[in-house]
Amino acid sequence: MLEIKIRQNSNIIILDLSGRVDANSAKLVEIVGQCLREGYADILCNLEEVESIDYIGISVLVIAYKEVVNNRGRMKFMNIPIHLRGVFTVSGMDRAIEIYATEESALNSFKEDKVIEGIKKMQLRRRFKRLPIDLKIELKSKTSGQPSCLKVDILNLSAVGAFIFGCDKFKLGDELILNMKLAPREEELVLDASVVWIPDKEVQPHEYPGIGVEFRNLSAETQQKLIDFIERNLSFMSSD
Repeated sequence: MLEIKIRQNSNIIILDLSGRVDANSAKLVEIVGQCLREGYADILCNLEEVESIDYIGISVLVIAYKEVVNNRGRMKFMNIPIHLRGVFTVSGMDRAIEIYATEESALNSFKEDKVIEGIKKMQLRRRFKRLPIDLKIELKSKTSGQPSCLKVDILNLSAVGAFIFGCDKFKLGDELILNMKLAPREEELVLDASVVWIPDKEVQPHEYPGIGVEFRNLSAETQQKLIDFIERNLSFMSSD
């Protein structure tokens, strides 16, 4: 029988597993799902006290792992006993997951991931040119679907995000739908976005009320339309 104890280190949930991981271990998937629903996307499984894992148990781990990944989270494993490593090797699981020998090294890896993720995002942003522009758009909440900010302004646009001025109805992490039209054809684009920055009213009064958004789930075709629009307008500016 599988026993699971839950503890927390910062924003990381640590699941201490003991006993057998087998066909009767569905509660691991349930606990992982509950963690995700409560906003904890980083999960570390400690297998130090696990007695045995059969191939159905491996499937349970795979289901839990996929659930985390599909929710943009990270699931890692630590302290896999010697007598269980063969199952992970034969099943190929050890090539799909991250395994750490100690809790300290596992926790540090989550911190390193965030640093690397930040660097990658910065590099991605620098790949794309930014266009200063005054473009009227409409914003609505993705969850409620009700219009929230009508005819606000994009003041800075890139192929991965934008700074929007004139709307103070959202908070960090909110999921939005952004509706805009690109000249000269007035082609309408409907984009998913999330709020990643809000200026401080006291420190940045000239940018308040405003929000910085990052575009989500962009297709290659839509992103290319943004790039073409930005390049076209930048060339007009440089020729003036």
